Amino acid sequence: MKYIALLIAALFATPALAMGPWKDTCQLDIQCELDSGRSYHVKVPDGWDGETKLPVLMHFHGWQRTGALPVQHQRISGATRRRDVLLIAPNGNRKTWDFWGDNTDDVPFGDAVLADVAKTYPIDLERIYVSGYSYGSAMAWRFACESGNDIAALIAVSGTLNQDVICPEGPREVRHVHGTNDTVMDFPFGRGGDTTYPVKLWRDKFGCGKGQGQGKWNAVDFLSFDRTTWDTCNDGHKVTLDVHAGGHFIPHGWIARQLDELLGRTPTYP
Repeated sequence: MKYIALLIAALFATPALAMGPWKDTCQLDIQCELDSGRSYHVKVPDGWDGETKLPVLMHFHGWQRTGALPVQHQRISGATRRRDVLLIAPNGNRKTWDFWGDNTDDVPFGDAVLADVAKTYPIDLERIYVSGYSYGSAMAWRFACESGNDIAALIAVSGTLNQDVICPEGPREVRHVHGTNDTVMDFPFGRGGDTTYPVKLWRDKFGCGKGQGQGKWNAVDFLSFDRTTWDTCNDGHKVTLDVHAGGHFIPHGWIARQLDELLGRTPTYP
């Protein structure tokens, strides 16, 4: 996250940050405007006292959607608002994202969104999470790849970059979920039908070695996940992959479970 940590720290050092009010004028479907002309949406957690530092989930929306959807989506906002997490959802140009190469304006835009949020909300710098679904998941991968050194975790749903991309930066932890019957952002099977291939990029970058199967788990009765973890990677990095037999969707309870585990909470649903 190029320069963003220093920028946010500098913002917290100014007396103005302790003053309110927060951005209650641009909540949910009312977007927050940047000087660049771009925008994002915000959802504060239930019962927030207006002072306690907040973990942040920045979620990139899917193709032909806007940030107004994630901040009102039960499987995204429903998870953050119950876990004291500030949800922010940037708006893509023309309702999409440019994640195809490393020369994209959407990575510095993500940095600018986080910096703008930090002007008015007390962010917990150690718990900045980046998420996305479908095209937004691929954008979250691109953001973590190009500007992710200060990200606590990438939480990605049904969308990746090519596994041979070289990433100059990376988050401390990666969590990815994908369905083997996904025909929109196809499940990236490896050689011989290898189902651990969707996170090969991060395993290689972090020097993770062999993964450990964790068996099945489920948040709802009708969908189960096969989990593989790599928790002996270099420099404390971790990678988690959940695979299910379904298609292209945000699984019930999946984002909530990842936040619970990352925050050291007892997993609950929803």
